[in-house]
Amino acid sequence: MLSARSLFQEILDNDDAYRLFCSIAASGETQGGWENARIAALVPESQRALAPKIARHGADEDKHGRIFQALLRKRGLEPCEVPGDTDYTMLLERHGIGLAHARLQADTPLSEQDIITYLAHSRVTEQRASEQMRMLLRYFGDHPDLGRAVRMISDDEDNHLAYCHEELLRLARAGHGPAIHRTLHTCVRAELAVYRDVSLAVMARMGEVLGWSGARGRLLAAGIHAAYRYERVHGWRRMVSLAPPERRDPLGGPATTAPEFA
Repeated sequence: MLSARSLFQEILDNDDAYRLFCSIAASGETQGGWENARIAALVPESQRALAPKIARHGADEDKHGRIFQALLRKRGLEPCEVPGDTDYTMLLERHGIGLAHARLQADTPLSEQDIITYLAHSRVTEQRASEQMRMLLRYFGDHPDLGRAVRMISDDEDNHLAYCHEELLRLARAGHGPAIHRTLHTCVRAELAVYRDVSLAVMARMGEVLGWSGARGRLLAAGIHAAYRYERVHGWRRMVSLAPPERRDPLGGPATTAPEFA
């Protein structure tokens, strides 16, 4: 039966597919950790209270990268090179979404609009991350090897999403509502297309590794395109709405450490 659960189980059961999956995940999380650390260092004086929360966000992302690397080591695997067409974070940057690495590598303080750009970008991408991890939690939350990692990362991603809602609402009350609205809508249009393209690239490479038939590959690609069409018409709204989160001040404390995997 072709289902998300069966697809992930097939990836989990194959060393080469699992290696590619964990390598892609580790690379994206580590990159997110660096980006947040740089943003925390460059926060403008008017938003200095945000710096510890941004740093915590970065520490969580870096921890997630270490967790995926540890999962590889537990299987006796080394990370592989991440194909460029599967690099979600860098493809978003090439579409002009978020803060460019060249901007973050400079030592010039960010502006308030830069902070809005960062938070709006994070609000959209953390929605995606939260949903993906909740799906993995549903399928593998009790898995003997993956369960603890999935539970920890899922909880962190929910915290990150709540933090974005909280801070964007704070900035909206301060008069930045129109800028936040524009930035969220620009970001989500690009994210939907990038996520579709990355999903197609990942599935194509998994198909090569796992020896999927052409018919199965076409069926999966059709499903990805159908999901994209739905999101373009209806689903995008969930990624730009703002509401007070149930979790208050979710990044107000210290980051938790990555678990050890024997």
